[in-house]
Amino acid sequence: MSPDRSQLPLPDPEATGPDAVEQFDVAELGRLLKEHRGPLSLRQAAAEAGVSFSTLTRVEAGAQPDLATFTRLCAWLGVAPSRFFTPTATREISPLDQAITHLHADPRLTDDAANKISSVLRDLYDALAKEAVPAVPALACHLRAASVLRPGAPQRLADLLTDMNTELERLVEAGEL
Repeated sequence: MSPDRSQLPLPDPEATGPDAVEQFDVAELGRLLKEHRGPLSLRQAAAEAGVSFSTLTRVEAGAQPDLATFTRLCAWLGVAPSRFFTPTATREISPLDQAITHLHADPRLTDDAANKISSVLRDLYDALAKEAVPAVPALACHLRAASVLRPGAPQRLADLLTDMNTELERLVEAGEL
């Protein structure tokens, strides 16, 4: 059975961990559309919103709209698109925690033995592990509309962003940022 598309996880561009996600609440979008539509027929509301009748019907019923439709519907509702995204807290499991979990799952070790080995592992890890340096780039950008820009504009924009990224990296390395 396929997952409920109304709660599919979407990447969070602000997240630092690989498992961080945001949930798109399409059910809330459908509820607000019905509420905002009020006494209007689906056809009248669809015409006002600038979407097709069938699209509005599907979204009200819980189908996930495409990006263009979603932005039109948000504009018609007068709400920010971010209203429909809910951050979901996720915790990244450290390699140390994974190792300790495996120790406790090993049928050849008693709980006491697994706890003793875990204690030694934690002590060694605390003594020898270095502070992690995040591998997050100082600047990241995705150009979804690059195909509709004037000729040469994407390259000029890429050069500008590269220069900005280089300068930001220099400032970070120099401790000025």
